Amino acid sequence: MEAFASFFDRYGALLAQGTVDTLVMTLVSTLFAYVIGIPLGVALVVTAPGGLRPNRVVNAVLGWIVNIGRSIPFIILLVVLIPVTRWIVGTSLGVPGAIVPLVVAAAPFVGRMVEQSLAEVDAGLVEAAQSFGAGVRQIVVKVFLRESLPSLVRGASITFVTLFGYAAMAGTVGAGGLGDIAIRYGYQRYLDDVMIAALVICVIIVQIFQTIGNAAARAVDKRI
Repeated sequence: MEAFASFFDRYGALLAQGTVDTLVMTLVSTLFAYVIGIPLGVALVVTAPGGLRPNRVVNAVLGWIVNIGRSIPFIILLVVLIPVTRWIVGTSLGVPGAIVPLVVAAAPFVGRMVEQSLAEVDAGLVEAAQSFGAGVRQIVVKVFLRESLPSLVRGASITFVTLFGYAAMAGTVGAGGLGDIAIRYGYQRYLDDVMIAALVICVIIVQIFQTIGNAAARAVDKRI
């Protein structure tokens, strides 16, 4: 017990700050990724062949953007976007400097997940809404998004977990957080206990948010 007390006296505040920084990076970037990704996914579904407003050119362009964005490894994207990040937030370091590349990395991923969620909606519901004279916006909001809400909630928890890992990776290049602590203290200073503590915190946070996401998805699923 004394060893634990001594460890937390020395590194407790550091680990707590790293946890807060990682959570802020992940939650904020997840929010902005969905702000971009939901309209992107909706546009992919609406403009697809057989969609509400088929447009092969627009659909192909959006598909290429999503595929290219998903194909770039995050660590490379992190470095490539440094000038853009500095232009947007004024720095490429710390929590603000990590959010921009995290959003850019996650938005195409979210867009594709949203597209898949909307594509699973029963076509009969869409046809019924059209027969009642519903417009594109009404069908998107009241049919597509409402019926796919459980899938979208599950996708949000997956996105959070993915970005949580990316945020830890961003810590290795100056973004701070648990990744920075694990590398700077655990690896470079050979403090295995600090690295293990950071790892345990990561596992606990992921389990908590995955459980919350699953529970929320069940709560909004009308089929259960």
